[in-house]
Amino acid sequence: MTADSDRTSAEPYRTLRKLWTGTTDERPCSHVELIQKVTPSITTACAECAELGDDFLHLRICLICGYVGCCDLAKNHHMRNHYEETGHPLIQSFEPMEDWIWCYVDEAVLAPPEWLGGLSRLRTK
Repeated sequence: MTADSDRTSAEPYRTLRKLWTGTTDERPCSHVELIQKVTPSITTACAECAELGDDFLHLRICLICGYVGCCDLAKNHHMRNHYEETGHPLIQSFEPMEDWIWCYVDEAVLAPPEWLGGLSRLRTK
């Protein structure tokens, strides 16, 4: 891998860091060792939003237990509620072609570790 390809593959994470934390600097995450290969609780919707008859925007998956919930931009922000209720700090985007990880505690954007698998491992539709 070349320096240019390293820079290109890191660019989406730099952009997300700038958007969410105000800086492109990498923040360390003290919870990385908690990441699990999880089985999603559901793969097509936020079950709680569906039960309420509400729409959701984007799905996130808890990397501790596999719970799938809606994002912070959705009306109900079920994933944040899950974090607040359980203390599970690590989530991953559950959207096609996205693989970023967010740590609620450390406010860190992370690239997934290679052993976790690629973009297509979770949801492809």
